[in-house]
Amino acid sequence: MIPRWIAVLAVASVLLALPACADNQESAVSTPTSKPTTTTAKLVMADDIPVAHTPTGGYGDTFPEPILTTCTEPLVAGAPDLRGTWKTVAAEKGGVPVPADSKVYRHVQRVEQCGNRLVVTGGGVIHDMRVDGTAENGVHDVLESDYTTPIVVVATYENGVHVLRPVGVPVEVTRHLEGDKLIWNYLGTKVTLARV
Repeated sequence: MIPRWIAVLAVASVLLALPACADNQESAVSTPTSKPTTTTAKLVMADDIPVAHTPTGGYGDTFPEPILTTCTEPLVAGAPDLRGTWKTVAAEKGGVPVPADSKVYRHVQRVEQCGNRLVVTGGGVIHDMRVDGTAENGVHDVLESDYTTPIVVVATYENGVHVLRPVGVPVEVTRHLEGDKLIWNYLGTKVTLARV
């Protein structure tokens, strides 16, 4: 049996040798000599994410992945927060309820926002825009009705309402919140949507 004083001496020698064995690397028993650093997450701006467009023939029955998921830029002043996935719960045309078997009741749309950018995905189309009042930065995509007719649409925020005005067409499409519901008005139809 090894005497206790030899065992203690052996352990002490190993511990004293550790810094020498580190070979200029930080020792396992070293103490920090500088303040800890903190990492700051990089702000992902709307400009950092490529503009999305409707794929040829529409996107089909499966929603594409969200476009602005990684964006961390805050919404611009005056932008209502319309973000979410919404499903129709009521619809009326000219003040008269739309029949319950209408395809509008199967309509689901996703609204994404970041900075002054807004993307509406629904009905097979992806309408990606800057809400800045210009045709240049508005929607440059296709109609939902045929997935081929080109459209250019100017987008603005006006008194808490997202307003779309197709270039050359005397029409307005609007979206706004009423309580926890999204109200979508287009071509004389008022659609009420709830978050899913």
